[in-house]
Amino acid sequence: MAARAAVLKGLGSYLPPRTVTNDELPRQLDTSDAWIRQRTGIRQRHWADPGVCTSDLAVEAGHRALKSAGIGTSDAVGMVIVATTTPDHPCPATAPDVAARLGLGPAAAFDVAAGCSGFVYALATAAAALTAGYAEHVLVIGAETFSTVLDPADRTTAVIFGDGAGAVVLRGGTCDEPGAILAVDLGSDGTGKDFASIPGGGARERSVRAEPNPDDRYLRMRGKEIFAQAVRRMAHSSATALGKVGWSVDQVDHLVGHQANLRILHALAQQLGMDKQRVVSHIQQAGNTSAASIPLALADAAAQHRFQTHDRLLLTAFGAGLTWGSAALTWPQLTPA
Repeated sequence: MAARAAVLKGLGSYLPPRTVTNDELPRQLDTSDAWIRQRTGIRQRHWADPGVCTSDLAVEAGHRALKSAGIGTSDAVGMVIVATTTPDHPCPATAPDVAARLGLGPAAAFDVAAGCSGFVYALATAAAALTAGYAEHVLVIGAETFSTVLDPADRTTAVIFGDGAGAVVLRGGTCDEPGAILAVDLGSDGTGKDFASIPGGGARERSVRAEPNPDDRYLRMRGKEIFAQAVRRMAHSSATALGKVGWSVDQVDHLVGHQANLRILHALAQQLGMDKQRVVSHIQQAGNTSAASIPLALADAAAQHRFQTHDRLLLTAFGAGLTWGSAALTWPQLTPA
């Protein structure tokens, strides 16, 4: 009998309708379309309108994933996980609200905060719950409204990040089914916590009991250090995940990395010894959407019929924390919504 596994059953994505091209970015950033494309590969990003928050994007993506999976709200979804760095509130978590608005209120619901690695962390958590028999289906959502934490005068972040949400429905199954998650690898290094952070808004700031610095509500990032760490950590994590499932790099049909920067994706492929044609890239249209980037890239590639049933996929991500993670899976027969 084949071993139990979590199996991908549905896929949904949502980008807010407001598109911001490189030419539309604020003039004070002292940048240009050519400069941004050369350094990041980004042509445009989507930003949510005022009053639209992470839960709103998550609900839309979650609804589409459930539709893709053919699951109504009366079906057994036992768990909802929202991976995000931009929750609606410090407390409570965003996931219970999302579950209630999707009609899944009795389900267990919680957030995962692992930066841009959040979706892979949530995927691993969902897979563990399913293989343990906790639930029949788990809804995993990566959702972000990074536009709410960007300093409009900071060129290192304001040109990179976008808003969006992507979601998958997983069910319990076996390793020999298409769509099975066959191996995961997760890691962290808290000594690099200052490489990418939002300094204000938490208990550390409040414990000082001084007047908050308004600038501390914005994301701060050390780009050069992030670039070097991202390539090295994702390459090692990818190799570990492949080793667990017994695949060589040559056997991987598609590399779906966190969409942080096109140069990082290409450097990662080179480090792994993989040609660029197998790299899935969605960053040109959506920018860096943090925890939402991998499911958004999956949905975009699937909509373009890039994946075939039984194709071998390697997912890998790196984010603030520092955190990283990878997953190896095969592709099922599904239609994204």
